Amino acid sequence: MKKAETIAMEHKRLTLFAGHYGSGKTNIAVNYAVRLAEEGKKVCIADLDIVNPYFRTKDSEKELSAHGIDLISSRYANTNVDLPAIPAESYRLVQDRSIFGVVDIGGDDRGAYALGRFADAIKAEGDYRMAFVINRHRPLTSTVEDTLEIMKEIETACGIQFTCIVNNSNIGFETTRETVLDSVAYAEAVSLATGLPIWLHTVEQSISGELSELPILPLTLQKKYFDLPQ
Repeated sequence: MKKAETIAMEHKRLTLFAGHYGSGKTNIAVNYAVRLAEEGKKVCIADLDIVNPYFRTKDSEKELSAHGIDLISSRYANTNVDLPAIPAESYRLVQDRSIFGVVDIGGDDRGAYALGRFADAIKAEGDYRMAFVINRHRPLTSTVEDTLEIMKEIETACGIQFTCIVNNSNIGFETTRETVLDSVAYAEAVSLATGLPIWLHTVEQSISGELSELPILPLTLQKKYFDLPQ
């Protein structure tokens, strides 16, 4: 059987995270933005999740600010107002090439429509990574077939194809080393079915040291950002 391909933790100017509801893309986007900032890069993170999400990038505003990371989010975020509004500042992502942009895209195809208005500019520049975040413990992505269906819906909605996979299979604070290792075969199966390389396996910080046998380095999630899947 052909082995799933992996790629190094190299950075693109734009990194886009998308996946099914509860896949953990917001958590990963926040942590990845922090990693970029800690490497001395000028970072801007944008929350394009406009379909009434359970967990918003806005929730980590203080932590992001402490790292010098600019946040773009709807002015209605964390309020009782639920309007599908894209912040005008979002155009900075494609206009200002001096920044490293991280984008949290809404769950499923409805949320991905928001990215569509930037698709042509993103593809024209060509310096981006579109990461498909998967979590085998979510009800609608527990099988490879269901996961591929979600992926195709998102790609069709936003007009950008995924370039890699992020395996974020977890069960919240009950996640163990074995939980992560047991998900590797699932991630590799998705990789082989799509032809997309696995970019990252993500894991909460407290057990990251137990997973050195993974073929790629895990993205260490800081505990204060880690949340149970919604």
